[in-house]
Amino acid sequence: MTVVSKSGATTTGSIAVEPVVTGLPGHTIVLGDTVPLALVSGQRLGPFTVAYQTYGSLNANRSNAILVCHALSGDQFAIDPHPITGKPGWWETVIGSGLPIDIDRYFVICINVLGGCMGTAGPKDINPQTGKRFGLDFPIITITDMVAAQKLVIDHLGIDKLFCVTGGSMGAMQVLEWASRYPQRVFCAIPIAGAARHSAQNIAFHEVGRQAIMADPNWHGGNYYDHAEQPHRGLAVARMAAHITYLSDSALHQKFGRELQDRTDVSYGFDADFQIESYLRHQGSTFVERFDANSYLYMTRAMDYFDLAAEHEAILANAFEDSQVRFCLISFTSDWLFPTTESRQIVHALNAVAASVSFVEIETDAGHDAFLLDEPEFFGILSGFLAGAAELRGLDGDASGRTGRETS
Repeated sequence: MTVVSKSGATTTGSIAVEPVVTGLPGHTIVLGDTVPLALVSGQRLGPFTVAYQTYGSLNANRSNAILVCHALSGDQFAIDPHPITGKPGWWETVIGSGLPIDIDRYFVICINVLGGCMGTAGPKDINPQTGKRFGLDFPIITITDMVAAQKLVIDHLGIDKLFCVTGGSMGAMQVLEWASRYPQRVFCAIPIAGAARHSAQNIAFHEVGRQAIMADPNWHGGNYYDHAEQPHRGLAVARMAAHITYLSDSALHQKFGRELQDRTDVSYGFDADFQIESYLRHQGSTFVERFDANSYLYMTRAMDYFDLAAEHEAILANAFEDSQVRFCLISFTSDWLFPTTESRQIVHALNAVAASVSFVEIETDAGHDAFLLDEPEFFGILSGFLAGAAELRGLDGDASGRTGRETS
């Protein structure tokens, strides 16, 4: 583990955060100790900790870096076994030697988002002023704040311009924020299964999840950290409800149908009679092993608040005016959480300002989670776009420093 800190000082007027989760694999950096991070809410954060992972090698020109932005239930362990559950990394099918995001060619960075619970500052951390966990006293975080913190990490790494920023779902929101707010720092952007704002339906699903957590008697108004029992039941239900939205009706029918779970007849009771019930219960019970309930509240709220057009006179195209970023948007036919219409709206906005944009809708019955699954067409599109962009950028050869010309 690499830990970087400039000082232990607390900046007057800012919210300092003392980390609880330490000793994880990877890297940790303390930010905001000299200049606090100004949050959208008007509060200032610092010093605070950000945890991240890197894969591959940064070339001599520092021009081959890809920032991978994780989704709501993800974290920085994109290809490593998870340090808590031991499960494989969430994007091990995409990132690796010889894979679409080839770590023999690119330097890959994955950062646990602000408000998260895997080493980056969030509600489970300690407020030095009280000596207690923040809980709901932690400031509200937005996608803008997450990206601003990521930018500080990229600055620390000495990378002037990221070759690519990519991610799916909530990760796609971060990609769009990067391309809009810091276009001079991004060569190409690949938002996957995302949207420029959260829909009313998606906000509704998130609210169901939040209410499930807050209705759990073990939630204690967000101050459950010193109690023996955690709000695992509420968080599990929130995860179960959300997981349904990540799948498609066709995928559920093909995988489970109405098959019974370990029985030949229904129980005429409320056990998990059906395989789909058992599956969802498993998803909920395993999720609570690695995720903090308050972080779930904060991160879903950040997604709900995201509305890229709202910051630009309600005109989405204004968010990308004069942008030199090269875009590739990817959607999936069976994704009803972030349907193709959402991606098309972004494409139309980019076309309106004559931005460089490609768009692909991939036919699959896997639903929203298709970007996490074995989808050969998706892999091919991702590989092809990155290869073309790398040629334009002048990234010849591997990450050893043997590069050709560079294009801004």
